[in-house]
Amino acid sequence: MLQKFINYLLIERGNSKNTVDSYEGDIKKLIAFLRLRKTKPEDAKEEDIEKFFNYLRENKKLSQASISRAVSSIRGFYKFLISEELLTTSPAKNLPAPKSIKKLPDVLELEEIKIIIEQPDSTDKLGRRDRAMIELLYGAGLRISELLGLKTSDIFLDSDFLRCFGKGSKERIIPIGSYAKKYISLYLKHSRPLLKKNKETEILFLNARGNKLSRMGAWKILNKHVIKSGIKKRVTPHTFRHSFATHLLEGGADLRAVQEMLGHVSITTTEIYTHIDREKLKEAIKVYHPRG
Repeated sequence: MLQKFINYLLIERGNSKNTVDSYEGDIKKLIAFLRLRKTKPEDAKEEDIEKFFNYLRENKKLSQASISRAVSSIRGFYKFLISEELLTTSPAKNLPAPKSIKKLPDVLELEEIKIIIEQPDSTDKLGRRDRAMIELLYGAGLRISELLGLKTSDIFLDSDFLRCFGKGSKERIIPIGSYAKKYISLYLKHSRPLLKKNKETEILFLNARGNKLSRMGAWKILNKHVIKSGIKKRVTPHTFRHSFATHLLEGGADLRAVQEMLGHVSITTTEIYTHIDREKLKEAIKVYHPRG
């Protein structure tokens, strides 16, 4: 199960190798600690986790930064076990949230978005699918899980909207732009029937065997087109969601409207994208102001 979690961090979350190695080290420490107590990670209680962190502080003499990272590692690991339906509740749920500095998300420039989006061959059945997927990732700001969960009945091309189900199965309605609409239409008309073959499925995006695309499959598709584009930035499916939000706000969109489209419960989560504008303003002062 640890290896599955590591794969999830690398492929789906797009974490760096260094970050994943650190998380893996923290969880291995926990597993070794629990083994001494003759307990498996999935059987651990809150008191076991609490004693583990006392052990880290007292015996390992870890810095506060290392403790904070270990909190993130353990909380993330147990959330993953719950998502895999191996647990119903997390013994780490009451751990204090780690103190961290908010990191600005990676964002692609408009021209970089355009270059990547135009990589798939729109005359090919899989190319049309890929183009429609990337158009939606950027055009609607979807999470990859939301994109792959879409059904044909969630797409309302006549009214230029789609319906998706985000975290906690919360439904939201998002406008579909003209580009996304065009390539979804092409995919539905010319590609999906060929991929679907004789299978009965409502899933919108299908793999070459007519089944629902996996997260790993979608990540590989995106990565293939990023490599072809020649862009050297680290690009994950989430990069398109970040770029969607940033470009909307830079264009003058209302923060509350962007919050609703992203499906953020708290406005403070959406506000991180306004920091990017501030960073650009500061850079402009440095470069162009005589006293910058």
